[in-house]
Amino acid sequence: MRRIRVKTTKRIEMVDVTNEIQKNLELADVNEGICLVYCPHTTAGVIINEHADPTVAEDIASALSEHFPHRKAWRHLEGNADAHVKTAMLGNSVLIPITGGRLALGTWQGIFFCEFDGPRNRELYLQFLSSE
Repeated sequence: MRRIRVKTTKRIEMVDVTNEIQKNLELADVNEGICLVYCPHTTAGVIINEHADPTVAEDIASALSEHFPHRKAWRHLEGNADAHVKTAMLGNSVLIPITGGRLALGTWQGIFFCEFDGPRNRELYLQFLSSE
């Protein structure tokens, strides 16, 4: 298993980690298979979405904040209940096919680490499973 570190600078932030994951895939030397990207945090997640236009990630963060506001009367009293709910909505892992030694993402797709309780130092776990 490989790990990548993600340092966030804002409370809510969408960090494009696609290139970092691709670099790790190249080091793993897997030509065909599956890439598992797993987020081991309860207030951060991982998604695949458009990365050609950065305003899409901003819209996702804004929509989540609008629907799950930070200062609502949540039962969880540690001040980050909204972050847990946002993470539950998006999920903590994605699977991406690997073909020809590359992540088989669509033309406009990228992999985003989604911070909802930052700024923090975080990690993503990467597992490359070869089918050959």
